[in-house]
Amino acid sequence: MYSTVILGVASAIIHGVAAVSVSGAAEGFAKGVTGGGSATAVYPTTTDELVSYLGDSEARVIVLDQTFDFTGTEGTTTSTGCAPWGTASACQVAINQNDWCTNYEPDAASVSVTYDNAGQLGITVASDKTLLGSGSSGVIKGKGLRIVSGASNIIIQNIAITDINPKYVWGGDAITLNDADLVWIDHVTTARIGRQHLVLGTEADNRVTVSNSYFDGVSDYSATCDGYHYWVIYLDGSSDLVTLKGNYIYHFSGRAPKVQGNTLLHAVNNYWYDSSGHAFEIGSGGYVLAEGNVFQNVGTIVESPVDGQLFTSPSTSENAVCETYLGRACVVNGFGSSGTFDQTDSSFLSDFEGKNIASASAYTDVQSSVPSGAGQGNL
Repeated sequence: MYSTVILGVASAIIHGVAAVSVSGAAEGFAKGVTGGGSATAVYPTTTDELVSYLGDSEARVIVLDQTFDFTGTEGTTTSTGCAPWGTASACQVAINQNDWCTNYEPDAASVSVTYDNAGQLGITVASDKTLLGSGSSGVIKGKGLRIVSGASNIIIQNIAITDINPKYVWGGDAITLNDADLVWIDHVTTARIGRQHLVLGTEADNRVTVSNSYFDGVSDYSATCDGYHYWVIYLDGSSDLVTLKGNYIYHFSGRAPKVQGNTLLHAVNNYWYDSSGHAFEIGSGGYVLAEGNVFQNVGTIVESPVDGQLFTSPSTSENAVCETYLGRACVVNGFGSSGTFDQTDSSFLSDFEGKNIASASAYTDVQSSVPSGAGQGNL
């Protein structure tokens, strides 16, 4: 035991870190998550080590102090895909994954696609893991993370995930959850991603908090052919509980987020900025409470029709209904050069009763704090 502690301290000294610990604590549905707890920190130096640490059965605190570039580590594939949105240089094209082009875009032009294999499937993250970036140095490039198959008690904080086949739809996702529980994603930056920056699959993801993260939609390629990323956040679970708090969602054209299945979403104190399309897309089974957010230059905040239920916290009098279920009134949203957002379905608010609920600040605080404080390097 003593040798392990000594080695851990020595490793911290070598890497220039006096102490390694999670900053803050999760609010909302994932409150109480501990990740790797007090496990001695490990510092992977190769992509193979990183994969091993994340996927093993040990409780771990894994610190990233360099860029882990998976590009080319699993080779490339050249095949026939399709161009559903045209063949202009700014348009994404699609890999024919699971015959998607064949089944859903049969009239689209066929094109040759060459993509990096590493991007298509993220690194498996097992239970009881804390993944921390050191300063602004912890970057995973060319491959995402997958928290699936019953994994639980996971913290991901202060890292960046970038450059996953950005030209190709179905090229890969930054962070995937499916059949997971008690997951906190905090101060993470995602940029230049082929498909979803964050996706929760159809199996239940019971308690998830995504906070203070920066979803950067600037890209040379997009499904809308305008440099605004379309596939941002996709919440499609069964009995999912998701808190989105303090996130900066920037330069997007749609599905930011898409919510359906049976997902209860608390969107609080986020900042949506600069959209060429829509922010929310709410399908059947999507239940969304949005409060204290800021929408700036978002012409269409929610796509019509809303097939689920939505409470937009429109006024002091109407927001009082939240007191019964959240223990406080809801907080109004703020708008600048943006569309309307005024739906008041309140019957689903009872689903929040008895659960861990994130606090809410006034939207005026969000305007100043979120753009400068979200993402990697801003702890």
